[in-house]
Amino acid sequence: MRDLFDAYPYQDRYAVHRTLPDRGRASDDVLGELAEMARIEDAAWEEGQCSGTMYAGDHAHYTVLNEAFGLFSHSNALQRDICPSATRFEGEIIAMTLDLMHASVVTDSSPAGMVTGGGTGSILQAILAHREYARATRGIDRPSMVRPATAHPAFVKAAHLFGLELRTVPVDPVTTLVDPQAVADAIDDTTVVIVGSAGNYPYGTIDPIEDLGQVALEHGVGLHVDACLGGFILPFGEELGYPIPPFDFRVPGVSTISADTHKYGYGLKGSSTVLFRDKAVRNASYFLVPDWPGGKYFSPGMEGSRSVGLLAATWTSLVTTGRDGYLAHARRIFETSSLLQDVVRSHPELRLMGDPTFLFAFTSDEFDIYHVADSMKETGWRFNGLQYPNALHMAVTRPQTQPGVVERFRTDLARAVEYAKTQDQPPASAAIYGGVPGGLTPDVSEFIAAMMSDILDAQQTVPPP
Repeated sequence: MRDLFDAYPYQDRYAVHRTLPDRGRASDDVLGELAEMARIEDAAWEEGQCSGTMYAGDHAHYTVLNEAFGLFSHSNALQRDICPSATRFEGEIIAMTLDLMHASVVTDSSPAGMVTGGGTGSILQAILAHREYARATRGIDRPSMVRPATAHPAFVKAAHLFGLELRTVPVDPVTTLVDPQAVADAIDDTTVVIVGSAGNYPYGTIDPIEDLGQVALEHGVGLHVDACLGGFILPFGEELGYPIPPFDFRVPGVSTISADTHKYGYGLKGSSTVLFRDKAVRNASYFLVPDWPGGKYFSPGMEGSRSVGLLAATWTSLVTTGRDGYLAHARRIFETSSLLQDVVRSHPELRLMGDPTFLFAFTSDEFDIYHVADSMKETGWRFNGLQYPNALHMAVTRPQTQPGVVERFRTDLARAVEYAKTQDQPPASAAIYGGVPGGLTPDVSEFIAAMMSDILDAQQTVPPP
């Protein structure tokens, strides 16, 4: 597996461009190079040993989405007069997602939504909307937000970017869930929104959204449900009879929901939705500059130009998969997750965390779980590393539902546990969002910042011999 911090990938295979080539390269040559890179990188997930990342993992599905994208890749969603397709795609994506989140139960306001460029974009837009709405309706100019420790770092980014005081509430170490009373205790007159996850990224567990909804109503604040991860699979798990508690607009007090179409919606990367119980909250974040010499500028979201291609591909994923397809995929994913969890339970040295769903996390009270990650990496497995406590998680996606994956997991995990039990040196792996690279110490904040800076700077120079 490639080093996460390799600033010069493929330098031994292809020419490194630091200036524009004097003459343009032949398109067949360039496309051949890209196809070879794609084949190399697809091998990292095609066998079903990679947590999350590739949610569909279906090349036939990707081919259809790529064709839809290509038809509209050059079109700009800003220019609806010559690209009215963008209005159709975006409106129907929002309508279908609102329906999935039971917006029809809302009778005292008008639910609405937006399509964004990803989960972080949806979270940022929701927090911005809550800030602006509270400023307009409650006169709050120094706002605060309350979130569980397990909530996505995008909420920290939103607080940083939009000037909210961030109050983080710890979660129960056994259930991995936030205590609604602790959230209530952190609210004051400046609070504009509280947060719950369905499910959270570290453990896949679902915060007590119904209780948080009551807290939100009692204190007159918004409740954002981060369903970026679970939004397009939990509803089908509920339909299949799994114990999925309500987390959507059926819960009074839920004001906004984020749900990623590029995860279990099986769309291409770079698409998500943010939904609003009341379009007045959404509209509060609209941005207008009416007196610009270039014309009256209006932006409903933070992005400006957007490719209609992503809207077309996302719409295509939803309508070609359909309810029957999502239900069938969810059935196989939940079943596979249950089987993989049983493998973990078969080892007394390992412990599952919380009450898992399609995503499960496990740790050990007997050895550093990253020794397991080190061993599993040798046989091609890629887990997501967690910390506080150290743990590993597996987000089960369609690639894991292939024949033979559970059996390989059983064999390789047994070997990894035996390996971990014999180690007296620190493991090579560490907890990095998006992967478990080697060679890092637990105190990595300054190291990562410096390394990322070095990568960006190095990309502008000739690689060393």
